[in-house]
Amino acid sequence: MRAFRRVTGPLLLSVAAGLLRESAAEPVIEFKLPPAPVLAPAEPEAPSVESPAELVERAAAPAKAYPPQPVTNWLEAQIELARRGFSSGAIDGVGGAQTAAALKAFQENEGLIPTGALDKPTRAKLQLTAPALAETNLTPGDIARLQPLSDTWLGKSMQTALEFETVLELVAERAHASPALIKRLNLAVDWEQPPVVGTVLMVPAVGRLELKGEAARLHVRLAEHVLQVRDAEDRVIAHFPVSIAKKVEKRPLGELHVIAAISKPDYTFDPEVFPESEEARELGRKLILPPGPNNPVGVAWIGLDRPGYGIHGTPKPEQVGRTESHGCFRLANWDAQTLVKLVWVGLPVVVDP
Repeated sequence: MRAFRRVTGPLLLSVAAGLLRESAAEPVIEFKLPPAPVLAPAEPEAPSVESPAELVERAAAPAKAYPPQPVTNWLEAQIELARRGFSSGAIDGVGGAQTAAALKAFQENEGLIPTGALDKPTRAKLQLTAPALAETNLTPGDIARLQPLSDTWLGKSMQTALEFETVLELVAERAHASPALIKRLNLAVDWEQPPVVGTVLMVPAVGRLELKGEAARLHVRLAEHVLQVRDAEDRVIAHFPVSIAKKVEKRPLGELHVIAAISKPDYTFDPEVFPESEEARELGRKLILPPGPNNPVGVAWIGLDRPGYGIHGTPKPEQVGRTESHGCFRLANWDAQTLVKLVWVGLPVVVDP
């Protein structure tokens, strides 16, 4: 199996090191972003189209000092937006509805017309401050934490943790990316044969953010499938795509409040919540499922003051905003991790149609 050439520049190595800082825990990369320039250099109105293979080649080239530069494609835009707290969900390099919504929120904060398009004024503000891609190595801890996931509720309740099942799942979630993108960035890897310790993989260089500002309220817009954290001046601190209840009558409206915020929660399986499950009907009793990224509520739970309702992660982050829930608000696990550190008990949660 062919490995990618290593990047030797200090900037990209520092990013890759951040991705590897923790093995059993989620890695943290802190980006200290300088103010974005107001004026853009002369360039075409439309972003150029650059394939993942071309981005990999550019990332693997010898690193130089990295001056801020306008994003040139949707993949770079998604990565830089995520660094600044404007999530488009699972990064996939496709300029879809969730990416447009994140871009509109960014444009609003920057005083631009919220078009959702990568126009010249937007790229003057949205500038890459570090390489979009970085290399990461699989560690012994990465491989050790993998375990099969039972396909029954009872089986899940008996596991030590609801961990990642595959290397692809683990790497994609750490990089805030879709598994399909990770495959496209690493064409030399045979994913049918599990990668081993030391395998070098190319990934989006995002990491987990430590956002500035204090949350004054959460704002959920059901029609747009978005959740935003806003400060006292109504500026957006963070923006996330969100899944909402499938049944209209299960969608709460008006003002709710946060009553709890828990990282790495366990999950109480209540058969009454899953009447469509034959196993649930046969069990007839509640079960406690252990924590982990494949827990039904993901890696974070934010309880609301309406019984049974909350904001939480999900074991299928690439489906956020595209599928529906039993009533709660679902976020990608990495977005739930960001949000749980911003909320506080009593925080208003305003839900609009």
